[in-house]
Amino acid sequence: MKRTAFTSFHEELGAKMAEFAGYNMPIEYTGIKDEHMCVREKLGVFDVSHMGEFWVKGPKAFSFVQKLTTNDVAALTDGKIQYSCFPNGKGGIVDDLLVYCIDSETYLLVVNAANIDKDWAWCCKNAEEMGLEVGKELYNASDEICQLAVQGPLALKAMQKLIDVPVEDMEYYTFKKVNMAGIENVIFSTTGYTGSGGCEIYVANEDGEKLWNAVMEAGKEFGIQPIGLAARDTLRLEVGFCLYGNDIDDNHTPIEAGLGWITKFVDGNDFIDREFFEKQKADKPTRFLKGFEMIDRGIPRHGYIIEDADGNEIGEVTSGTSAPALGKSIGMGYVKSGFHKLDTEIFIRVRNKALKAKIVKIPFYKN
Repeated sequence: MKRTAFTSFHEELGAKMAEFAGYNMPIEYTGIKDEHMCVREKLGVFDVSHMGEFWVKGPKAFSFVQKLTTNDVAALTDGKIQYSCFPNGKGGIVDDLLVYCIDSETYLLVVNAANIDKDWAWCCKNAEEMGLEVGKELYNASDEICQLAVQGPLALKAMQKLIDVPVEDMEYYTFKKVNMAGIENVIFSTTGYTGSGGCEIYVANEDGEKLWNAVMEAGKEFGIQPIGLAARDTLRLEVGFCLYGNDIDDNHTPIEAGLGWITKFVDGNDFIDREFFEKQKADKPTRFLKGFEMIDRGIPRHGYIIEDADGNEIGEVTSGTSAPALGKSIGMGYVKSGFHKLDTEIFIRVRNKALKAKIVKIPFYKN
């Protein structure tokens, strides 16, 4: 298993470790509920160094990113970030990702850990077709960069102690290059996967130890805790963020997944699968990814069947959990058209029982 720049810290702290995307990652420290509520109420730090980072540079960088992603890259300005996805040419999604606009000829693509090899192959294939030089104009920096996500309402206040330019007032989905804790050229972004605010911090692997120690020290007075991947999942689900491999994949479209807001049918945005998605939006999908909360007692899990009142199969659960900040069980799943409207009663097949639930609006949790 691969190790990140922070693995030794997780081991020293006694984290429960397990393999994830080829890395030995911390799953849990003090317990999911405790870690979850620490992020909702204070701040927590996540090792997300397993994520992938691809640089796209040069005169063809803009047209490459515009073609490969559904969002409108032309709307980006220097220092802004977009959430987007790679369509796969067959109506599905290769991956969801973040697009950082450094300048008009430099973009940073941040992709999911489990999809690094797949995404890299997809980008290389398209780069070669578009005349970008792989290894120079398209560069995979995933093994050179480590990343911490500091999340929670007190995260920016704590991190401000380490940075000499203002960061507490940064807008959501923006970034700055800063000197932080004596480390130069740190990418500091107001992004995250929890719905409780905060930042994500990118540095070279050799600066990882220095960054970890500085972040933990700066956050000490605010009650910072290290957080595992299990709480990262419950946090993201409470705010209805999609997880690749569960809620989105190669067999579902962004229109079906409720990601129409990152699928921009504007002039000049001729991305892969545009016509297919545009037609599906006009014709209306036959299935929709929707949030639901349990009425009957039980916890929905990935892969559970969703039924109507007569026991007919109408869909499948993609994600589910008992939500620590809400005190109820929630989930997301694809349901057939006609069952996707708010307050529609559905039933989740849990073992031999059909447990009642209802379609609700996402996000489940609001700050």
